Amino acid sequence: MSLNAEVHSHLCDIIDKACEDQKSGIPGTTVVVVGKDGNELFAHSAGKRGTGSKDPMTLDTIFWIASCTKMLTGVACMQLVEQGILKLDDAEQTESLCPELKSLKVLQPDGSLEEKKHGITLRMLLTHTAGFGYTFFNERLRQWSYPAGVDEFSGRIEDITLPLLFQPGEGWEYGVGIDWAGIALERATGLTLNDYLQKNVFLPLGIKDMSMIPSHSMRQRLAYMNHRSPDGTLRARDHLLRAPLVIDLENDAEVARVFNSGGAGIFAKPQEYCKVLAVLLNDGTCPRTGSKLLKKETVDEMFSNQIPRFPNFGRQSIPDAKPDLTNPISEIYPVAGNPPQGWGLTFMLSSGGATGRSSGTVHWAGLANLWWWADRENGVAGIVCTQILPFADAKVIGLWGEIEAEIYKALAQ
Repeated sequence: MSLNAEVHSHLCDIIDKACEDQKSGIPGTTVVVVGKDGNELFAHSAGKRGTGSKDPMTLDTIFWIASCTKMLTGVACMQLVEQGILKLDDAEQTESLCPELKSLKVLQPDGSLEEKKHGITLRMLLTHTAGFGYTFFNERLRQWSYPAGVDEFSGRIEDITLPLLFQPGEGWEYGVGIDWAGIALERATGLTLNDYLQKNVFLPLGIKDMSMIPSHSMRQRLAYMNHRSPDGTLRARDHLLRAPLVIDLENDAEVARVFNSGGAGIFAKPQEYCKVLAVLLNDGTCPRTGSKLLKKETVDEMFSNQIPRFPNFGRQSIPDAKPDLTNPISEIYPVAGNPPQGWGLTFMLSSGGATGRSSGTVHWAGLANLWWWADRENGVAGIVCTQILPFADAKVIGLWGEIEAEIYKALAQ
């Protein structure tokens, strides 16, 4: 599988054009596409490191990948499920590892709190059916947090110890559940989530530029965070996940205090993230190093619909509860004909779509407008990375769709 020079040049032109207007376009992006054999089909960076920056965006630029972290946490948890260390459906185990979950209450529409009736399992945490939400995606939770508010990126475990929005197992809501899955992993293994990932996921793949504690070198190559105003213009803004970027890396106590967020904590070079996507395409084994991260049956399970009872979960509209962080979203991934939607273990399943992807494709995103997909049937995966808030930026979504469509068109030739 490869792309010819003409297709490569065309893709570069699309990306370069998207980054031409530094005032109201995309300030900078990196796009990487990989095949099942681990070969990089395409990799290109365009624009600047951030609005107002003179530094070019390059393939070595480091991005905060936000919720693209969730898939990595899922891989790590499923390694432990294979080993019998974690159990997907044992609420007693999950709540003994995370006793904080036992006393959670369920926030009612009128603001009152109801006792929790069911235990929370690891599967619920990985599928967003435990009842957790995010304050920036949910008005009820946002209202509950007044007057102080909640910052899910503060690095404080207290800021993810939120009331539930429904009884465990009785609904779907995107939220901090996978942060709690990461905490369960840490307590089961005695390792920080970052240390576990480095040892059991990144090292076997030869990955060096992915971490929850960015090195000095990674900090120096970090992309800037940008904000798009309602009129479409861009300006610089402070980074959302500051703690790992400002600590003294030589101070072990400071490093130890950084919360390892399984839901949003990773900083990465996009080409390295795609090495993990290639493992998923190749049924759990790295096509380059031969390292086996997961069994094929485990990857099959991750790619299977875990929530058939909620076929329209992504059609629950998501409000802009914090407009500086997200735009309103009417539907997560619209597909003609409104087929039943599915969710695997940490990512969305799509029933095809306009780009040419197969019906078994999985995908997800990161808050700062990063979007990845992995299509096992066609043996192709990729990621489009930017650092723009609020989420669901129309120009980035448009670029993602155009790039993906061009990839499938080229592969079909």
